[in-house]
Amino acid sequence: MSLLTPQRPSAGAYTDSAATMVPDQSRAERTTSFTVADFPTPHGREEEWRFTPVDRLGVLFRDEPTGHRLRHAEELPEGVTTSTLSLAEARAAGIPAPGDRAAAVTAAHSDGVLVVDVPADAELDAPVRLRLTGEGLAAHGHLLVRVGRFARATVVLEHAGTAEYGELLTVLAGDGSEVTLVSVQEWDDASHHLAQHDVVVGRDASVRHIAVTIGGGIVRMNTNASYAGPGGSFEGLGVYFADAGQHLEHRLFVDHEAPRCTSNVEYKGALQGETAHTVWVGDVLIRAAAEGTDTYELNRNLVLTEGARADSVPNLEIETGEIVGAGHASATGRFDDQQLFYLMARGIPEDEARRLVVRGFFAGVVARIGVPEVQDRLMEAIELELTGGAA
Repeated sequence: MSLLTPQRPSAGAYTDSAATMVPDQSRAERTTSFTVADFPTPHGREEEWRFTPVDRLGVLFRDEPTGHRLRHAEELPEGVTTSTLSLAEARAAGIPAPGDRAAAVTAAHSDGVLVVDVPADAELDAPVRLRLTGEGLAAHGHLLVRVGRFARATVVLEHAGTAEYGELLTVLAGDGSEVTLVSVQEWDDASHHLAQHDVVVGRDASVRHIAVTIGGGIVRMNTNASYAGPGGSFEGLGVYFADAGQHLEHRLFVDHEAPRCTSNVEYKGALQGETAHTVWVGDVLIRAAAEGTDTYELNRNLVLTEGARADSVPNLEIETGEIVGAGHASATGRFDDQQLFYLMARGIPEDEARRLVVRGFFAGVVARIGVPEVQDRLMEAIELELTGGAA
């Protein structure tokens, strides 16, 4: 496969004033706030919004309630409880602040924070399951997942239906816990979804955040990881498939501020169809106090047809030389006709050969999701996308 690695653009964001356009010197300088007015409405010239079709997202930037919620269903293993907190109570519990206007609007107008509590020392024998379904309306939602010390838990969050949806989600992983959160975006094509997911990794805790995005007209997910103590581990995995007219955008920020922590990010995406567009931006900041850090991030994209576009931007900022390792890689390539010819020469029909190549491209990440039914559904969805494209 021919692989092309894009040039890294200059890091940082720009001020709202078109006259100044002064870039931030560090990812750490970007504004976080619960006050909506601290974030001007995006116009698309800002560094952090330059890839996003903001002209189609106006309802999610308005500082006003929608009066609607998504339909909610849940399956809770024994010992897991839910409750509702006010925004003030959730802030006191330690949720991070919003990082853009859409997230601040969501915090202000979610009408409470749904809390899922996994008690300390629990070892869940089944995943926590939450399914959110849109019914054609605009809505905001705020979720907090708290996992107690030394607990072991998997949470599966599914999105479906049609909606204009602003989302905030925080995972607070207690010391020594092991947490997997799988977020599945299986929206109808008319949906728009702007999300901020925050993961706070406790001392010696291990957290995997997995994003599976296979539906939606516009989906933009900002995933932020930080560490509440030394010895924590974060793994960010992602799989996405963009079809004609879809814009799927994933942004990650791993903030290493505690010593002896690790992070590993791997996202893979495929694109087919006219105007299919994916964006992946990976930011890693290793602060001066984060000695002993080991981090790596990888993004690969497979372009299956003409007219599709993948943007991939890895950024690495290091403030100390006392680290174990740090690196990143990014590549975008077209479907390899030689691989296809090799398989067809051995009697495999062309459609089946294409599916085998794409399945092989995704297999390494999909196998690490750890929830068999999600893995099976994802591969079935990819098969359907490929069949539709061939038809």
